[in-house]
Amino acid sequence: MKIAIASDHRGVTYKKELITYLEGKNHQIIDCSKENTPTDDYPDFAFEVCEKVVKNEAEIGVLLCRTGIGMSIAANKVKGIRCAKVNSEEDAILSRNDNGANVITFNYTESISNLEKYVEAFINAEVINDARHQRRVDKITNYEESRQ
Repeated sequence: MKIAIASDHRGVTYKKELITYLEGKNHQIIDCSKENTPTDDYPDFAFEVCEKVVKNEAEIGVLLCRTGIGMSIAANKVKGIRCAKVNSEEDAILSRNDNGANVITFNYTESISNLEKYVEAFINAEVINDARHQRRVDKITNYEESRQ
């Protein structure tokens, strides 16, 4: 799987560990925040990851910031992105099953082993596994399309 990933300047260590983990699972990684500085702005990285996903240059996106909230807000401004801030494996699975999420974000106050589990659960989850969930996602997509 091709995965776009980025972090703010404080999440670089976790991002690098996740990249190593994912490459060890034979995933192709696109690092969208190769250069981080204390004055960088997380929306820039979120937008870059999300553009890779909507242009089909990556199948999913992974974002890390201190809380995961800022990245998720920025990501969800990109047309075609459904980004979920996850706090558990269950969140990761349900964000794919129920909401068709194509990007996840989380904070890096979690242990790296937890983050690895969340990403793995997200990767392996079935995308929208029920007609009622598809109906709901279609409503979101239709609303998004009508406002552009």
